[in-house]
Amino acid sequence: MSGADLIIAAPALVTLPVQGTRKRFPVRRVYCVGRNYAEHVREMGGDERDLPFFFQKPTDSIETDGARIPYPSVTHDFQHEVELVLAIGQEGERVAISDAASHVFGVAVGIDLTRRDVQVAARKTGRPWEIGKSFDRSAPCGELVALKGELPAKGAIELQVNGSIRQKGDLAQMIWSAAEIVSALSMQYRLYPGDLIFTGTPAGVGPLDTGDQICAQVEGLPPLQISITAPTL
Repeated sequence: MSGADLIIAAPALVTLPVQGTRKRFPVRRVYCVGRNYAEHVREMGGDERDLPFFFQKPTDSIETDGARIPYPSVTHDFQHEVELVLAIGQEGERVAISDAASHVFGVAVGIDLTRRDVQVAARKTGRPWEIGKSFDRSAPCGELVALKGELPAKGAIELQVNGSIRQKGDLAQMIWSAAEIVSALSMQYRLYPGDLIFTGTPAGVGPLDTGDQICAQVEGLPPLQISITAPTL
């Protein structure tokens, strides 16, 4: 179908850079895992024995390295969560844990930005807390690195705000491994090339403010740097 056949202009294709090539990775869906590091579960008042769960962010919430992100509306507690991101390259459902790596194109570092006060208020009333997680520009993601071999099972993960470390952990601390996450998600949804999976955050989540400079890192991957600017609303 050509543009002339559409009643309005089609949304722009969302893509991510890939290390070592000018070609880019098109994003289809953005899945996120909740409660996947025990210390983070505890700091949020949860029980680490609970299984992680999945939620989604809109595709156009993706931002890339160097993004200037306005402080969002309707919140007074805007928080950071650094995460390992998996990029799906091969379609599949009911994927075995042992086959998970073959479905992953590459990996990157990401930040799950959160309107924490809004999320908590919605949770207390029993309402969906999508507004606290799935808002505009809430999913910055770094440059993808093509996967060679197995999925990352260990390695430092950290986030700095204005040069001070806020979050620091290791991928080995994940309750569900990257392979287990791919397998579990594929039991609920058929995975397609272009899907991203944010795999959860370690302890140390905290507030951001206008003017903050954020650097997120996962060992062996290109860092992701963003800044928070004045609200636009």
